[in-house]
Amino acid sequence: MTLKIVVDSEDAVAPYEQVRAQISQQARAGTLPVGHKLPTVRGLAADLGLAANTVAKAYRALEGDGVIETRGRNGTFVAAAGDAAAREAAQAAGEFAARARRLGLTREAALAAAEQALRAAYADRAPDSRGRTRQR
Repeated sequence: MTLKIVVDSEDAVAPYEQVRAQISQQARAGTLPVGHKLPTVRGLAADLGLAANTVAKAYRALEGDGVIETRGRNGTFVAAAGDAAAREAAQAAGEFAARARRLGLTREAALAAAEQALRAAYADRAPDSRGRTRQR
């Protein structure tokens, strides 16, 4: 199992975000199985031609999202909670639904509000020719 990351220097998306997104996607897809040991920050930075702080920022974000975990001197690994993002999104959606109902919105109005928010959140993103999400 090998970590495969491609950083596009011409992409409008910041390099740390490209690294974060690709590791997250590979962990969710199972390409990087639970317990898979990731390269060190310096090692991955050297492989990708990035500054160590760039990779460290991506790792911190991934750890905050529950995708990876650092085990001190033992290294950094894909976390057992690989579906943490899906659980967090489901929780946020549930909180939204409860609040919309408290506000007296109809189901249709709540759904329209959610769709509008999603369109706005993803408006600056579009898939490239390889199916990866890129910023416009």
